[in-house]
Amino acid sequence: MAVVTNDAVYREEPSTGVAPDWRRGVTFQIYPRSFADGNGDGIGDLRGAIARLPYVKALGVDIVWVSPWFVSPMADGGYDVADYCDIDPMFGTLSDADEFIATCHELGLKVMIDLVANHCSVEHAWFQAALAAAPGSVERSRFYFRDGRGENGDQPPTDWVSVFGGPAWTRVPAADGTPGQWYLHLFDASQPDFDWNNQLVRDSFDDIFRFWFDRGVDGFRLDAVPAIGKDRDFRDAGCDQTAQFAPETSPQTAYWDAGEVHEIIKTWRTLAESYEPAKYLVGEINVSTPEALLRYIRPGELQSVFAMNLTKAPWSAEAFERLITGNLNYTTDGTSWPTWVLSSHDEVRSVTRFGRLADGSLDLAVGTSRARAALMITLALPGGACLYQGEELGLPQVEHLPVALLEDPIVARTGKPERGRDGCRVALPWDATSPSFGFGGTPKLPQPATWGSLSAQAQEADADSFLHFTRDLLDVRRTALSHQPDTCDWVELGTDVLAFDRGSVRCVVNFADTPLAIGDQGHVLVASAPVVDGWLPANAGVWLQR
Repeated sequence: MAVVTNDAVYREEPSTGVAPDWRRGVTFQIYPRSFADGNGDGIGDLRGAIARLPYVKALGVDIVWVSPWFVSPMADGGYDVADYCDIDPMFGTLSDADEFIATCHELGLKVMIDLVANHCSVEHAWFQAALAAAPGSVERSRFYFRDGRGENGDQPPTDWVSVFGGPAWTRVPAADGTPGQWYLHLFDASQPDFDWNNQLVRDSFDDIFRFWFDRGVDGFRLDAVPAIGKDRDFRDAGCDQTAQFAPETSPQTAYWDAGEVHEIIKTWRTLAESYEPAKYLVGEINVSTPEALLRYIRPGELQSVFAMNLTKAPWSAEAFERLITGNLNYTTDGTSWPTWVLSSHDEVRSVTRFGRLADGSLDLAVGTSRARAALMITLALPGGACLYQGEELGLPQVEHLPVALLEDPIVARTGKPERGRDGCRVALPWDATSPSFGFGGTPKLPQPATWGSLSAQAQEADADSFLHFTRDLLDVRRTALSHQPDTCDWVELGTDVLAFDRGSVRCVVNFADTPLAIGDQGHVLVASAPVVDGWLPANAGVWLQR
């Protein structure tokens, strides 16, 4: 049976080979370097992650997503891959990965790993072979090598700029040592883009997909998918050379979300569905409109996309409703769905983002209240949801890290430390008193001295903690929302209120700084703050059984 709401259509069960628990599943993202350190060297690894998997299972999530664990020089936190079919020694071995996958499955958790398809590392054997080969060679054809413009070829082939800031082209020496061709990198210069118009690239990645699917991985989170879509004619885009390319706000361009990207995705979906049960594909799709985003989950393309616009949403009922409606209105026929996201390894943590007040000051208490309420929204919406490690603890962004310790290439390319992502990648606090708060060895990025009180151990002992709230919320999601229709019917309760019904369950979030009278709209299933005599506190949310 189909249900239509807000111009979006959902079926009670998706007509795909993927089980319903993917569609409604909650994912937990592990960023390996800062999750848990098993050997005491100060770097998170697979042995540490395996030991902490019971904690992840106890949260009540369904899927574990692991950020890149491949061999990498770590110029961009592992998103610069030097070998797609092996584990970086800092994280462990392929045997450790096999054990991680097996342990997840024993615990009833599915495993999704990151796959970076747009680019690799300059240290990858394919790129090293390209550097050693001549212009026009098969080796160079895997990448975008082009002659420069100008009399001596000393100008980049196009005016394109990088997502990380600065030019999107870097020149390499010719065989005789003189300046030679340029190669394209939409991110850091250490991350050369693959030319996905080349069948050799497509076939190679089919082999990479199969390598991990055959080892038991259940799905891929596909990184920066629109970046592989580039028009073949390489037109200038009128780029401001001092700007940082921002796909979420930039107009349609020749080098992002263009070309044959959708045809390529269809081949990935066909490969994923050749397995029984079918493998799962969810995309990181940074584009500027809901229409562009949700083209990626048309029939035959990805099963899901991360609905990431909420990661930058202001604390505003109007903004949340507008962004959510934009995503839902373009969802197609129930064979694909959004996965709602508030935080990730690339975004300012929600406690800090929502705690930044209009005057620029930071109130972490307010931010924590708002982050709890926002989590109630994403977990009540139809589709999947994703939690980033530490989000369940209500960790804030770590600001003012020593500049000399920052690792994010955005900082080096823009010269602006405030744009870096290191502050959401600080090692997790597991207990209140141990060195490094139980993380393991001493991490490179220092943890705040106050984080002991936010540790998993400390929050375990506090029934009102963010950790217990997250577990309660996930438990109620399983019991009260699992059989509700995949609809979202908005309820008008006031300017500063976001409210919607999922069948007989109503989600109400008060965005105002004053309490809201909600009266007797239903039985309280779970709330982010106590509801007393029918009053919902400021910056709080509640789920009601009507």
